[in-house]
Amino acid sequence: MSRFSQPDPELGHRLSRRGMLGVAAGATAAALLGAAAPANAATRNATAATGSATPATTSGTKGRGRPVLPPGRLGIQLYSLRDKVSTLGFGPVFAELERYGYDEVEFAGYTQGSAGPITLAQLKRLARNHGLNPIGSHVGYYSDDPNAYTFAQNLTKVLDDAQALGLKHIGTASGPFRYGSTVDAWKRAAEDFNTYGAAARARGMKFYQHNHSEEFSFATDNPKVRLYDILLKETDPDLVHLEMDIYWAYVGQFRFSKRPDGTPAPFEPLNYVLRQPDRYPLFHVKDGESDPSNPYGYNMTDVGDGDIDYQRFISAVTRLRGHRLAHHWQAEHDNPADSFTFARRSSAHLHSLREKC
Repeated sequence: MSRFSQPDPELGHRLSRRGMLGVAAGATAAALLGAAAPANAATRNATAATGSATPATTSGTKGRGRPVLPPGRLGIQLYSLRDKVSTLGFGPVFAELERYGYDEVEFAGYTQGSAGPITLAQLKRLARNHGLNPIGSHVGYYSDDPNAYTFAQNLTKVLDDAQALGLKHIGTASGPFRYGSTVDAWKRAAEDFNTYGAAARARGMKFYQHNHSEEFSFATDNPKVRLYDILLKETDPDLVHLEMDIYWAYVGQFRFSKRPDGTPAPFEPLNYVLRQPDRYPLFHVKDGESDPSNPYGYNMTDVGDGDIDYQRFISAVTRLRGHRLAHHWQAEHDNPADSFTFARRSSAHLHSLREKC
């Protein structure tokens, strides 16, 4: 299913993910869903024999040299595999991810419609049994429902659950639009994020915000000011971190390289990271084919099938002094044609990339 079959793909993404998070809102730690018996770790090495490609057997960008992808830092956002979790449970999904060479998983709700009770401690153990490190999770920012599972409504519960899973990062994929799109509105949202960041830091975690493209638009009361720049300026860099969704950042570049009055306002997503690399512990690696006829500039694809130069992007970040292992790279596709195929091919492509000599 093409993401761009929706009238507003970005809105569709937000609503579908919000619905998924809503399932988690009503769950307690003892009633989370989705489990299966862990498979033998040797299945990672048996992939070629069973017909599923591994990073070592699938070609991508060929050449000699150091791998672009740092060891132990490839993850996947489980939202991409929500269909498989809902039908198979977490166990079989984790077994496949182990076979494909993944190191980490990022949650977007802890249920995803799967059947079979499991506690957070069991979910954590299940991931670890398959060599997967639970690295982060997306939770809603706010809701009109006082009982909602969001940072604004239930901060303590959100952090309790993150600690139970052993997460080092806990964040939101909601944009900072709670109070509107003015400069002051984003300053207020930044204050909220600073509060959540301080609470997360007290628990030994990092709070983060994941962008879509609208964050790169302009303040309605001052169209010379980019909203994303307000977020960076008004949040404490020690408390609030960013997970750059690289695809949506390049969609933002396509959509918002001119101000509303038509004057140029170019920006390069990579430069945000290079200027403040410590603020970006996490990334979403998703790909898109350039399509200027599309109002979003791209058609989403499996990683490696699109036009975003991940060899350049990842290399530029990991070449920074002291940053080879400082970041986590999460593959994602909002609506893959087949989610296991997406996961396998994305891992194979990213593992195949080599530094240019």
